[in-house]
Amino acid sequence: MKRNKKVQNETANKQEQETTFLRKSTIKDLIAPSGIDVSNIDHLEIISNTKRYARSFFVSTLPRMSTFPELFRDMYLFGDVNTSIYINPIKEERSQNELNKVINELETERIVAADRGNINRESTISQKRFEAEQLRDEIAAGFNKLFEATVVSTLFAYNLEDLDRYTKMLASEMSKTLVGIKTAWGVQEEAFQTNLPLMDKKIDKPHTFDRASMGTVFPFTTSEIGHPTGVPLGFNKQTGTPILFDNFHSSLTNYNMVIFAKSGAGKSVTMKTLVSRSSVLMGIESLALDAEGEYTIVAESLGGINVVISPTSKTIINIFDIETEVIKDEITGKDRTVLNVENKVEDVTQGLLTMAKGSTRSSEVNELTKQIIAEAVAEEYAALGITNNPNSLYEQDSKGIVIGELFTKKKKPMPTIGSWYKRIQVKAQENKNSDYQYSYSYLLKVMKQYIREYDGQMAYFDGQSTFELLEGAPFINLDISQLEERFARPLAQQILLSWIWEKFVKKNSEDRKKATQKRVLVDEAWMLLPYPEAVDFLNKMARRARKRNVSLAIISQRFQDFYEKPEAQAVLTSSDTKLFLAQDKSEIQYLKEVFKLSEGEANFLVTCQRGEGLLKVGADTAILKITPTRKEFEFVETNLNQLAKINKN
Repeated sequence: MKRNKKVQNETANKQEQETTFLRKSTIKDLIAPSGIDVSNIDHLEIISNTKRYARSFFVSTLPRMSTFPELFRDMYLFGDVNTSIYINPIKEERSQNELNKVINELETERIVAADRGNINRESTISQKRFEAEQLRDEIAAGFNKLFEATVVSTLFAYNLEDLDRYTKMLASEMSKTLVGIKTAWGVQEEAFQTNLPLMDKKIDKPHTFDRASMGTVFPFTTSEIGHPTGVPLGFNKQTGTPILFDNFHSSLTNYNMVIFAKSGAGKSVTMKTLVSRSSVLMGIESLALDAEGEYTIVAESLGGINVVISPTSKTIINIFDIETEVIKDEITGKDRTVLNVENKVEDVTQGLLTMAKGSTRSSEVNELTKQIIAEAVAEEYAALGITNNPNSLYEQDSKGIVIGELFTKKKKPMPTIGSWYKRIQVKAQENKNSDYQYSYSYLLKVMKQYIREYDGQMAYFDGQSTFELLEGAPFINLDISQLEERFARPLAQQILLSWIWEKFVKKNSEDRKKATQKRVLVDEAWMLLPYPEAVDFLNKMARRARKRNVSLAIISQRFQDFYEKPEAQAVLTSSDTKLFLAQDKSEIQYLKEVFKLSEGEANFLVTCQRGEGLLKVGADTAILKITPTRKEFEFVETNLNQLAKINKN
């Protein structure tokens, strides 16, 4: 008897263990406890490699009228958020009964309002009754239908403070379109499960839609940006499809592009990824004006060239260098070679003006000073016999025959800042006009720092160029990161842009079939903005680059500087492609105003992660995720912590 009782107890314990196991064999008890902390009533803690927080909402109120595609657009595009919509059609029989009930109630209210003499309320109720009757008749005729829909969203963040901040931002943005959202207080677990792709509706907060208004909840306006040719730039986050981007596609009105992002958002990684893939897959030649020393390893990896310009380097870039270019004759349509000395005189004058103004942007430099500079520059070319005749660039014998080897011509030495300075000294001594006396004196004082003969501390642009750009190089990097940041670096950017135009851009034929596709990168372009002459040249380059089959890429982290400088906005309007990565909240209002971003797009840029952004190509827009391959990370990533993490894995 005792043995039987013992067996019964063991059997009972075994059954209890089996029952306990079966009870835990659910999504809630087997999965959730190991990865999700549900102890909070207004949010969830998702525990994985990186701890995340989630808060779920449901739509509580809707506007009387819904507009496509704006009803839930701000919610769909708001940073790291998932949204689920459960839609159930309502049977026509039930629709008719409920609408008839509503119509009767409205008629009763209308009669009461009429008896009380409340004309405004009577008119409002009459309109509602008319709309209800119209909807009932459309459903009866088969032209319309009613639906019930529950809308649930889950917002994610990496800390609780950000989650609270994003919650307020989302509620505020949705209220602008009269959509009310409420936190699923006390039922966060059920709301989170409702928003999982399991088709399991744990909470039911339905709203009634007709067929037309139901259509406004679907995000069918997602743009599929891309070209049939090009390089894989990233993935469309809304559709999951890869985006092929061709910087030189015929559908683009110009080939320029701008990239704006806050520090650490991944703009350098993005540009280096685009450059390397373009070089390997499309043969595009790129040249970087590298203000931070970011592109050295890219040039080495692609088999390109690195040129360092610094106070101690022996590299000299001559601002007076001038090249011929090939253009199409407007009458004959044939190619002809031209030499435009007048344009070059203006470009050199602009550079020397910036030098003369210095870091303080001195107001002492006036129109008289500019005239003196321009006249001396023109005389420098004239003294060497350089005119608009292309042959005047080359050495000639006494009979006027160009001297050189069988296939090469011997080029004349160019004027230099040093020779120009000596000319200014002579002209100052010969000057008899008292109006010019101060300007000559000023130039002789301030320009001495740029002259090699006087051991000027900024004499690295004085002399004949020691470097020639090699045709066919996949990537050329002009590194100016060792120059002083406040003035020397922006000055170098301006002078090098002029030199790049002569040596890199003008050599490209206007005939696209013959021309090589080239790209010029200007990193940290905001440095140029305080200097009007530099901005003016940047604008000219942006407008003229397309004819030479060249793409100008402007990369900057401070959009506000462009916004506050109206003359710099020509660069933006001359760029058909715009990429915005994560933005600082202080900058987003300026971006919204200039580029007409929606509230949802603006909020996404404030909350998105590194490598995510908004790509605008012409009138099309897409949310982009850029992920370099493991091999690419070795030379595009600049964050040492990220590199260590990659190498560890």
